[in-house]
Amino acid sequence: MRCVRSLLRRPAGEALAGALALALALTLLPASGKAEDLVVDLSDDTINIESNFTGANIVVFGQIVRDAATVGRPEPYDLAVIVSGPETRVTTRRKGRFAGIWVNRDAETFLEVPSFLVTHTSRRANEIAPRPVLEQHRIGLFNLNLPITGDSGVPMSDRDNFRRAFLRLRVESGLYAERSGVIEFLSDTLFRTTVPLPANVPVGEYTVTTYLLRGGALLASNEQSLVVAKTGFEQLTYRLAYNYAAVYGLLAIALAVFTGWLAGVIFRRD
Repeated sequence: MRCVRSLLRRPAGEALAGALALALALTLLPASGKAEDLVVDLSDDTINIESNFTGANIVVFGQIVRDAATVGRPEPYDLAVIVSGPETRVTTRRKGRFAGIWVNRDAETFLEVPSFLVTHTSRRANEIAPRPVLEQHRIGLFNLNLPITGDSGVPMSDRDNFRRAFLRLRVESGLYAERSGVIEFLSDTLFRTTVPLPANVPVGEYTVTTYLLRGGALLASNEQSLVVAKTGFEQLTYRLAYNYAAVYGLLAIALAVFTGWLAGVIFRRD
């Protein structure tokens, strides 16, 4: 499967030829017992972040595999590809005036939310499945369940405002995105889509989940792993800052003092 990754980086004509070769190889796979199934792979399963990292693109490609017993259906196939980063806890705050100045007042903490979330669909999310199916599989940003703490003090009627603010801030930072119509069908069953990862993408273990739907029903799913990691000096400083915060702080202070002293020596006037 991975031997065809380089083909997907070539022009459309060569990519189609590579996809056809992939289809030929997939015909040799044993039947899974399902009417439809998904075979999916990634162009890269590891993203290394270095000092000159400005972002990367991940190509998700695969084929819808059908056996001889598959019943013809009038509805077209729909696909959803979801790239989800490590889950974390996020607090969204709202400023208010106090004694004439703006300060943080109310806050809402969301639990176990993806640090990064990108959804690609063949059509708009609300067109491919009913809302319960979309919410169950986190297809679409507005179908994302955001668990909250029970002691925030924010009225129930106001919590939707914090939820919308959280999603807006994540979209503006490039960490959340929802794009429809961006999954390209190279044939009736071959598909691909390109997922951009921004320069501020969090490190950690990601999951790339592909859902196959038809007529609003989920037919099959496939999950792949993706690792985003820092390398070299960036990885050393990252581990030092998170695992040995006190040592990192002392080193930062010592470096700042040394830099100031060195600048004073260089630019000192006699």
